[in-house]
Amino acid sequence: MPTTKTTTMRAIVQDGYGSPARVLRPEHIARPPVGPLDVLVRVRATSVNTPDWITVTGVPYVLRLKSGLRRPSHPVRGSDVAGVVEAVGRDVVDLASGDEVFGSVWDGTIGARAGTFAEYTVLPASQLVRKPAGLSFEEAAASVMTGLTALTAIRDVGTVGPGTRVLVNGSSGGVGTMAVQIAASLGADVSAVCSSRNVELVRSLGAHHVIDYAKEDYTDGRLRHDVILDNVMNRSPWATARALAPGGVLIPNSIGNSGGLLAGLPRIASASVLGLGPTTVKTVQLQVNRGNLTALSELLESGVVRVVIDRTYPLERAGEAVEHVLAHHARGKVAITV
Repeated sequence: MPTTKTTTMRAIVQDGYGSPARVLRPEHIARPPVGPLDVLVRVRATSVNTPDWITVTGVPYVLRLKSGLRRPSHPVRGSDVAGVVEAVGRDVVDLASGDEVFGSVWDGTIGARAGTFAEYTVLPASQLVRKPAGLSFEEAAASVMTGLTALTAIRDVGTVGPGTRVLVNGSSGGVGTMAVQIAASLGADVSAVCSSRNVELVRSLGAHHVIDYAKEDYTDGRLRHDVILDNVMNRSPWATARALAPGGVLIPNSIGNSGGLLAGLPRIASASVLGLGPTTVKTVQLQVNRGNLTALSELLESGVVRVVIDRTYPLERAGEAVEHVLAHHARGKVAITV
């Protein structure tokens, strides 16, 4: 008797805005369609990123004008993915069924059409690469958005190289742990700001100087840096500028900061418009493409960069995973297995 191939999948669906425990629930929904240049991936792991909890809570409210006024237009959260290729579009020639891959559906918008808190997801082949054999699915899924943000900020925006004095504020989070390692691998002199409980973790990642923010003020001007990556934006741009050397670059990370995707934009705008003396303010424009993914994959495969995972949750407990990230106490990333 012939078997019938299922066209549905398990997913975590958001049916409103509010606390993750209240608005995220498991449901069976239709599998996403596969376009000519798309890849259908059987998700093995995903992770929680800032846009996920922002879309779940619906704060800041202005974002609802784009994602949906009463509920998100696209109900499945999640950006990063690691899994196995299930099917490819007719024009995809470099990936095939059975390939182990990782990448991200992120397209720069809140509440993107495809989500990864599900058994299957669809994304362009250009936003996937093969997963290194020595990397677990959880590690691969937890590396993408934060890893690419850190790579773009340090390598491209900050143009960090040997001897560059780099400070990473918020060094124990997803972007921060990656940025410390990438900067150190490029030969920079790395200072890292974190809480007391994360000092040893950050030092183990390659930071040359660790600043416990409860005991020291990195903006007091005693130490000057060529590049500051600010993942927290808990100080004014003028205060932060005191820690920059003449001609230094301030990189406010609005994608990864704990105050929310848009929380730091007024400070970015004021810094850019009013100027900070010799300081240059530059922002990170995250692009998920083969070139960036390949560079990240090489760093991970070589062991130069490792993924810090705070906790791992099963798909059915995705709401708890988002709650944990929302509390802003996670060290590194929170992964979800499927």
